[in-house]
Amino acid sequence: MTKTWQKLLLIIVATVLGDRNFKKNGGSAMLKKLLVTIMLALQATIANSTALGQGTSAMLAQQNPQSSLSRYFEPKAGLSADEAVAYALSHNGELAAFRSEIEAARGLVKQASLRPNLQLDIERKQQINGSDNDTMVSAMLPLELGGRRSARVLVAQRELEMKVQLLADRERLLAAEVRAKFGEALGEVLKLGFTEDLLSTTDQGYKLVAARVIEGRTAPLEQNMVLVEVNRIRSMRESSEGKVEVAMLELRNLIGMSLEKPLRLRGDLDKVIEPLTSVAVSTEVALRDRPDLQAARALETLAEARLAQARSEGRIDASLTGKYELMNFGFPQRGFNSTGQLVPIQGSFHSVVVGVTLDLPVRNRNQGAIGAAIAERAAATQRREFAELTVRREVASAFARYQSAARAAEIYRVGVQGQANANLDVVRQTYELGSKTLLDFIAEQRRFIEVQTGYIEALVNTYQARVEIERAAASPKLIKK
Repeated sequence: MTKTWQKLLLIIVATVLGDRNFKKNGGSAMLKKLLVTIMLALQATIANSTALGQGTSAMLAQQNPQSSLSRYFEPKAGLSADEAVAYALSHNGELAAFRSEIEAARGLVKQASLRPNLQLDIERKQQINGSDNDTMVSAMLPLELGGRRSARVLVAQRELEMKVQLLADRERLLAAEVRAKFGEALGEVLKLGFTEDLLSTTDQGYKLVAARVIEGRTAPLEQNMVLVEVNRIRSMRESSEGKVEVAMLELRNLIGMSLEKPLRLRGDLDKVIEPLTSVAVSTEVALRDRPDLQAARALETLAEARLAQARSEGRIDASLTGKYELMNFGFPQRGFNSTGQLVPIQGSFHSVVVGVTLDLPVRNRNQGAIGAAIAERAAATQRREFAELTVRREVASAFARYQSAARAAEIYRVGVQGQANANLDVVRQTYELGSKTLLDFIAEQRRFIEVQTGYIEALVNTYQARVEIERAAASPKLIKK
């Protein structure tokens, strides 16, 4: 860019010096003013081209400390995407509820493994207005035959396994949501930085035009046109900052951060295009490791356990019983005892009863529960098969989206952004030389704004597409521990 300006300066100087009327009309002073004006424009153009032509990390790092961007971005002490995910996993309320449910499921496993209590029954009978009485103590111990206890424990364990996998799946989805929202917020921050940089450059251009108007070398209309463009870009900046604030609030809500805590981001979108594993390998990993698929398989085994439990409850069961009875019984008559004394007829009788209580599955063999369990098992198998198809589709769709977004971003980077920047510089130079009108320069600048905004959006789309691959394939990069 500097070499191009040097050539143009030489051409201008040679042309002006070769003009016959140059010396007659105060040529030295005119040349000095012209050179000063062009050098000021050169400095503004080089500064703008350097800032807008670098990567996203350099664009953000070179921002003015007084810029509003410092409220949202801190290249050293800000929150990275990995840190945002870790914060969300430890502060998200829904995940906390999932963990509480897992603790409850562990308690149910412990409860299911406990054996039934001994049942004790105590009775006392007393004759009204008499001395006869009867005391009975009975006990019953359920045996839980037919594998009832083991089936109950297995059901509780399968429910715990399913809840653990559901928690892992929710963590996977939350991590992907946080990373996608982080990329969106970072993209809005980049747009704000670009808009502020453009506003600063345009404002410098306005000051140059205003100086020309004061010197009488430019019509006041051009100053008004540039002022309109400055205000339009200032309006764009306000809209960009509003979008940044909304994105930051949504990110706060997603990670569970209160409004009182400061939140600034750090990171860039420079390395969104990286080599990835093949679709086949990613699909194989997803089918093996994805928590939602593991939860579907756990649901399938849970259905099997419930079927086994229903069948065990349809088998014969038994309980051991025992009873001790003390009966005091007498008559109002009297009789002689062994020593020949006359005493009331009264006796105490002790008895012990031991038995077995059988629950015979004659009419109710739990047929309805068994049929329902079989249907639930079939439904769980169908859900698991459909989930596997869904995983294959999601992985393939994520790769297709990433490849398309990466190609678009690369086209922007190689064939659009640099050329648009160069076109803007050429139009600006020719406008300074008088070959182009101010309207031509403003139109080209608006095209450049559109290109730069489209490039940032392409980077964000590529970043989010890569996050989608990591989500679909259950990549360990989602949650770095």
